[in-house]
Amino acid sequence: MRFLFQKNSIEGEVVECGQLVLEAQQGNGVVREHLIKSYTPFILKITSKVSGRYVRMGEDDEVSVGLMAFNEAIDCFDTTKKNSFLSFAETVIKRRLIDYFRKESTFGKKNVPLSSFEQDDDENADGAYYYLEAKQSVEEFKQRSIATDRKEEIILFTQKLNDFGISFQELVAISPKHEDARIRAMEVAGIIAADSDMAVYMVNKKELPLKLLEQKVEISRKTLERQRKYIIAITLILINDFDHLRQYIIKAF
Repeated sequence: MRFLFQKNSIEGEVVECGQLVLEAQQGNGVVREHLIKSYTPFILKITSKVSGRYVRMGEDDEVSVGLMAFNEAIDCFDTTKKNSFLSFAETVIKRRLIDYFRKESTFGKKNVPLSSFEQDDDENADGAYYYLEAKQSVEEFKQRSIATDRKEEIILFTQKLNDFGISFQELVAISPKHEDARIRAMEVAGIIAADSDMAVYMVNKKELPLKLLEQKVEISRKTLERQRKYIIAITLILINDFDHLRQYIIKAF
């Protein structure tokens, strides 16, 4: 029987991966736990790469998928072949994440069978195929996540606007018509958002901190009052970190 010797960079020692995997397959729970724990950074790295963002233990579902896939790879790895266990585990993780993204984005219902994990002479072509699949599935998932986040932001933003007697539908109508006026109003909103006293005043009193503003901006009270709703709306976006609304709503105003 041939075993692959691989360096475990996490612990700085040489580990007989094939032997450890075999022992785990034979029911050694301690060895299995050691493998999963030792290669958790490896799992996080692959999961982050496929997901296209940094993922954290205990916070992201993708990590759970990656950990289960690594455990699955331990069970399915053929220790009689001189193949890299980590390469095999990476393939399993990627394919299980593809399944996860498909499910989350309602993009198809196809499940990759375990038999397809067997490596063959067409490994490069297979890798390219699954890279494209992963890329497409991840993109579908990202777009769905963005749409969901944007919807949640709009709902929360609408609720906050209602507290000030402003409706989401009237935002375009109350936007200053001239670009320079919009820019000045946005600058005022930025000043309020950056000043904790003014931001707290606005949120608590449900009105602009006009006296404080007059000390910091060279804009008449009449103009500030005329643009009150617009300034409040922009300030709410800024102080609540509504990233999607910053990108899509401010540009539209």
